[in-house]
Amino acid sequence: MRRTVMFASIAVAALAAVVILHGVPATNAQPKGSAMLSHDVYFSLKDNSPANKKKLVDACKKYLSGHEGEVFFAAGTLAEALKREVNDLQFDVALHIVFKDQAAHDKYQDAKRHQQFIDENKDNWKKVRVFDSFVER
Repeated sequence: MRRTVMFASIAVAALAAVVILHGVPATNAQPKGSAMLSHDVYFSLKDNSPANKKKLVDACKKYLSGHEGEVFFAAGTLAEALKREVNDLQFDVALHIVFKDQAAHDKYQDAKRHQQFIDENKDNWKKVRVFDSFVER
């Protein structure tokens, strides 16, 4: 379990690096050293057919992208070809959102579109794991 958490932290750091390397829109720019909140969610599906994985990724894009205070958004499926000893393969779809701060994250949690996403998709969730962490540049 510790190894999974450690590698999730490494993934969060990699996501933050992508944000830094590819730039951040001026409206969401953070001062250097300011803590952002990384919200990473891993979904295991009851019916994990390719069509249902795509359906969930599409729903993530529709309902969970473009929220106020969002610095980075990405959603996709497990990289099945990566099967090293350290890879956690116990999920089907991953969601990654970096918010400018915890207040933006908290507002997102209560947002109508976020609640719609949950209501429309939860019936096919076998397990949901959430990793929230503060990340800095």
